Amino acid sequence: MQNIKIFLTLLIVWLLTIPAMADGVTFTASAPNTVAVGQTFQLVYTVNEHGKDFRLPSVNGFDILAGPYTSTSQSTSIYNGQVTTSKEIRYTYTLQALKEGSFTITSASIVVNGQKYSSNAVNIKVLPEDKAAQQSSSRTTGGQSTSTTSNAGSPDRLFVKAHFSRTKVMEQEAILVTYKLYAKDDVIELQNVKLPDFKDFLVQEIELQQNRSMKRESYNGQNFATYEIYKAILFPQHSGSITVDNFACSVGIRVRVQRQSRGFFDSFFDTFQDVEKTVTTGKTIINVSPLPQPKPANFSGLVGSLQMDTKVSATELESNKPVTITVTISGSGNMKMLKTPELQFPKDFEAYEPKVTNNFTNTTSGQQGKKIIEYLVIPRHKGEFTVPATAISYFDINTHTYKTLSTNEISFNVTKGTDAPAENSADMQNVQDQERVEMLAKDIRYLDNNPLSLRQSSDYVISSLLYWLCYLVIIVLTVVLLFFFRKKIKDNANIALQKNRGANKVARKRLKIADREWRSGHKETFYDEVLKALWGYTSDKLSIALSDLNKDTITEALAANGVDANTIEQFNDLLNECEFQRYAPSDDANSAMEHTYSLAVNLISKFEDTVKR
Repeated sequence: MQNIKIFLTLLIVWLLTIPAMADGVTFTASAPNTVAVGQTFQLVYTVNEHGKDFRLPSVNGFDILAGPYTSTSQSTSIYNGQVTTSKEIRYTYTLQALKEGSFTITSASIVVNGQKYSSNAVNIKVLPEDKAAQQSSSRTTGGQSTSTTSNAGSPDRLFVKAHFSRTKVMEQEAILVTYKLYAKDDVIELQNVKLPDFKDFLVQEIELQQNRSMKRESYNGQNFATYEIYKAILFPQHSGSITVDNFACSVGIRVRVQRQSRGFFDSFFDTFQDVEKTVTTGKTIINVSPLPQPKPANFSGLVGSLQMDTKVSATELESNKPVTITVTISGSGNMKMLKTPELQFPKDFEAYEPKVTNNFTNTTSGQQGKKIIEYLVIPRHKGEFTVPATAISYFDINTHTYKTLSTNEISFNVTKGTDAPAENSADMQNVQDQERVEMLAKDIRYLDNNPLSLRQSSDYVISSLLYWLCYLVIIVLTVVLLFFFRKKIKDNANIALQKNRGANKVARKRLKIADREWRSGHKETFYDEVLKALWGYTSDKLSIALSDLNKDTITEALAANGVDANTIEQFNDLLNECEFQRYAPSDDANSAMEHTYSLAVNLISKFEDTVKR
């Protein structure tokens, strides 16, 4: 019995080690991307198996203060009968940056199970040391302390700056603008972001990462934690001096405050205080030069650097066989101004709506990528045909001259083919079904030659009962319709009643727009549309003017119409949540928007069942 227990124990241990043995060996290195001169930091190497002969590469530009410290952790989990074991061995070094510059710590090596593995290299940027000493804690003098909140949020510790890639441009030339927050204290939240109007620009917003991390940057001799708030590409729409208004936002920061010292040990314990500050940028003037005159006749405002390529699937083909002409326009600039070239096809060609594919990405020089236009045509008769070249003009930002791009002139030699189109052709997959007129019979049919059979009737319709019943039905129906339409006109004149009846329909339309914004990830617009739907619905349903509408009047009106207190409280909480969530950062914005949308739909449905007019 004892031998059986030992065997089972060894078997379980062996089974637990199988997953770890099966997994591949990983060996990685990690360190901060940016540090300052004199700052200490940790360089950590992690491997998922025990190894030997660990070798650290040279660390030029850094001083090794301590290490390596070795730590090991292991965990085992069982899920659906599957045993998973994970192991982690960490080698930690404490380094200090010695001089300014960009440094690369090359790969370290370790031997695991007789095989040598190398880690990834680590790139570290070292910023210069602060010119002014940073006061990070309070200094105690005579049993009392000086709070660090006295200068928290001051302009030299917290500010936002607008970075424009250029301020002297030509019309439609791309400008990259980035609004960046600089802070020496811990930033805990960002809200009430107020962007400039940008009314004189075409704006292409660059989507920032949802969980973007803080970066360190040296500015005016001091090191700050920086956060990108907003980034976009601007295309000025006219020449002259254009003023970009102020950017503003509210920033919540957490500062260290030392407690009032009452004893020797109390001076070592600090507390923190949250402070909210409003930061703004100054106005920026963009000087825009006009495009040279005269402009080409086919110039549509396109500015950038472009190329054009034309391809055709076949030039020798039979009639009723499809052919595809592909025009590709690639380059960079304000690609939204790029129009689809209109090819002039012969009248014997049946042409379909071109298929347009835009593959653009936002870069510092504007939009970059390609526009692919596919023209599908079918020649219906034999012969030799020519599709003439089509040109478009643009302003080349590199040479400051107008240039013209042109498609190739295409010649087709069409031979006689079958009357029916090729249904199985791959080129016909995107063609919509066309209505075809078929000859169902001959144009002229023979008349009926049989003799007619006529008879004389002695009965008159006016003397029949059916005739008078029809009159009676018409009179009754007229009276009913007059009564119905009179009531309809009266109801239509009652504006409050019409708004009450249409409140649900209007709210549903608003929620559909909110649903579309939710699916697109536009958080701020989503909550705006939900608020409009809720406020508009209560105004129309409860017959309260928008100017008199507030949470108190809504609560009283809903209670008067029989809505229970719990539902009213849910409605008010939803209004508060929408107002808060518009600019508040969220780790799971998509889940929050889904919850808000579902709750709004449910509450409106409850009101429809309860509030009757």
